[in-house]
Amino acid sequence: MLLFAQAKKSRKLCACAAFTAAAAVSGLPYHSKMADLLGSILNSMEKPPTVGDQESRRKAREQAARLKKMEEMEKRKKAEFRKKMEKEVSDFIQDSSQQKRKYNPMGKIERSILHDVAEVAGLTSFSFGEDEESRYVMLFKKEFAPSDEELEAYRKGEEWDPQLAEQRRRLKEQAALEEAASSQTKTSQACPNSNYRDKYSHLIGTSAAKDAAHTLEANRAYGCVPVANKRDTRSIEEAMNEIRAKKRQKREDDTGAHGSSS
Repeated sequence: MLLFAQAKKSRKLCACAAFTAAAAVSGLPYHSKMADLLGSILNSMEKPPTVGDQESRRKAREQAARLKKMEEMEKRKKAEFRKKMEKEVSDFIQDSSQQKRKYNPMGKIERSILHDVAEVAGLTSFSFGEDEESRYVMLFKKEFAPSDEELEAYRKGEEWDPQLAEQRRRLKEQAALEEAASSQTKTSQACPNSNYRDKYSHLIGTSAAKDAAHTLEANRAYGCVPVANKRDTRSIEEAMNEIRAKKRQKREDDTGAHGSSS
């Protein structure tokens, strides 16, 4: 503090000397500008830290140190937990008598670490449980992967029983067969007893329209032209000569009619 005060005093003296020299050169009155100059110099100078500022800075440093220590501790705990899980997973893989392993409920961070370790080890892992506090992890070996029915039982909070699951599967298949049989019975009961063809035979006849079309015969009262008579057996030259003759005959008839009228 003493050194700071001495430095402040020396800066004031230097500022006063500089101001005196500037006033002498410019011809400005000394006493009229002295107060403004000193005020601006004092405002621009950094004030010494007070006791309150020092205390707040000390608390901030202590808090930062505590946070850093907590982060290092959390990091160390995660590393230790991961190392522990790696050892347990390795023991589980080497134990041929175990097909799956169930862990006690754990936090979200621990579950994520366990899932990562299981994935690296080539295992299948699932999390079950309704609440966050009750969620746990189960590991399965690849050759003993769980079925959909087993996963559904774990999601419901039930224990998996293969025999009970087989009984449920058989009951489900039997119920499906019974439902299919009942649907067929209802369909057969819905069929009409009589055929609409027989019911409306007096309107539509007893034979189908396509079959009846082959048996239709032309009414000779309206005339019937054989197919052979519909074909033109003339050649192109004969047809053209006949057309020219008809045109020539028409012109002659028109000329004769014109002459007789005149």
